[in-house]
Amino acid sequence: MQTNSHLSRLIHDQAKKYGDREVLIYKDFGGSVWKSYSWNQFSDMVKKVSNALLNLGVKVQENLGVFSQNSVQYLFCDFGAWGVRAVTIPFYATSSEQQIQFMISDAKIRYLFVGEQEQYDKARRIFSTCPTLERIIVFDKNVHISSLDLSSMYFDDFLKLGENYPRQTEVESLQAQASMDDIANILYTSGTTGDSKGVILTCGQYNAAMIANDKCVPVGENDRVLNFLPFTHIFEKGWKILCLTEGATLIVNTYPQEVQQSMKDTHPTCMSSVPRFWEKVYMGVQEQIEKASAPKRKLFRHAEAVGKKHNIDYVSKGKRPPLLLHMEYEFLNKTVFSLVRKELGLENAHFFPTAGATVNPKVEEFVHSIGINMIVGYGLTESLATVSCNHLGKPYTVGGVGIPIEGIDIKISEEGEVLLKGPTITPGYYNREDLTKAAFTEDGYFKTGDSGYLKNGELFLKERIKDLFKTSNGKYIAPQMIESKLLVDKYIDQIAIIADQRKFVSALIIPVYALLEEYARENKIPFENREQLCKDPKINEMMKERIDTLQQSLAHYEQIKRFTLLPHHFTIEKGELTNTLKIKRRVLNENYKKEIDAMYAE
Repeated sequence: MQTNSHLSRLIHDQAKKYGDREVLIYKDFGGSVWKSYSWNQFSDMVKKVSNALLNLGVKVQENLGVFSQNSVQYLFCDFGAWGVRAVTIPFYATSSEQQIQFMISDAKIRYLFVGEQEQYDKARRIFSTCPTLERIIVFDKNVHISSLDLSSMYFDDFLKLGENYPRQTEVESLQAQASMDDIANILYTSGTTGDSKGVILTCGQYNAAMIANDKCVPVGENDRVLNFLPFTHIFEKGWKILCLTEGATLIVNTYPQEVQQSMKDTHPTCMSSVPRFWEKVYMGVQEQIEKASAPKRKLFRHAEAVGKKHNIDYVSKGKRPPLLLHMEYEFLNKTVFSLVRKELGLENAHFFPTAGATVNPKVEEFVHSIGINMIVGYGLTESLATVSCNHLGKPYTVGGVGIPIEGIDIKISEEGEVLLKGPTITPGYYNREDLTKAAFTEDGYFKTGDSGYLKNGELFLKERIKDLFKTSNGKYIAPQMIESKLLVDKYIDQIAIIADQRKFVSALIIPVYALLEEYARENKIPFENREQLCKDPKINEMMKERIDTLQQSLAHYEQIKRFTLLPHHFTIEKGELTNTLKIKRRVLNENYKKEIDAMYAE
């Protein structure tokens, strides 16, 4: 049963309900041992943060910055701030100094919470350029704070300001005055073009989102939910709060690169993720199958076909599978697929929300076929995550993004743009009336920038309108769709389609270097470095054959005619990726102008 309290009181109300039951499982920064907090302990830490903030002089609706990886301290700060009606502004742990300087100045932040040494060092370097910034509070006690730095303190020392709840009467008075109109977060979207803009999210939006998601997302108090995406990401932030309203246990994964080990350690039942995670799972399983003996390979391919027929051809369409098919599937599920899930740490898999980019249909079918319930959805920061999603146990269409949640009114414009109205939609952008006005239609619908259509109650997306490319021959190209088709190849790590105002489609490709090197050694292809490897004609011919196979279903004008293998990854540091790892196409066009021009040379 959901407890949908105001955010200022949620953790304390849940502590009254669940008491000493475990709620948070975590590791210390840099630690190797899993630890835990009960609901009562969680409530205690939140109260200490609320009291400490008042002792620092934090005012109602004051903006506080949080610049950290996922951690329990992050959660304490969020709920502690909401407990005194303050606003938290999350920064991605990978944000640059320029980005955090802009956000701190734009939001007039006085107090900034940071995670580890990297975040502390960046914050210190920009401290003098941010007139409003007064104090840095450091989560990780292993961070070295300069002896000359009198403006920073450790989180443990900060908590001492709230010991024994010296301002609790005032805290409770503020909670009694808390309003659904209070701003809870300002989330600065990194964006693939232009400056960051702060999306305003209110307590009322969260309240409406929790009620709507409760009716279609069956997470409950018996679920163990692994937090993989950054808490800065609205998908993870909204999902995490939903799970807490339902009494679920959160497993906080601090370092994204450790997620697969965390899965094996903690055996989660649920986890939100982006499609790229499942693409890598798909490629990993396929690679293992390719290396298996012929009988095992044949068995798995047969099991995969049965799983697809059972779960996609019948179950996804709301049809009852024939008895013999169902019996065979149940046998293979227990003997073959259970081994795959166990290898992933998903023996107790319940369901797995997935959004944030296009899901390759082949990957979606595979995940369902091996008995993992992928719940595909669609949302934006401005809609407080979920706009639509598949519903567990109900028919769904592979390639769609589900049924709109309750309260969301979707309209498709004459140009095909998805427009939204409802209680979860942002009131606008912080300090940017111009952007706010431009983001809404005259009748109050939010412009998503995504093209799509509704069919039989389900939403289907086409492409980001501004991302559509038009070739010099007048043909429209959807780059993300092409990229998603190719990212399932085990040799492709990153890809950027080039086509806008060009004669044909080309691509910049970052290969999986380890696999490419292994292929070269097996095929006696000499190389001394990555540059030589990426230029080798035999390597390029092998990649061309794989690309041609994957793009057979594309129209002729959509197919990649030329490509360049690059010896270095696209990076956030070079401005080529956003903090959510989306491609900044304008920057790539600038950084790789020479390579791109070479592909179009006659």
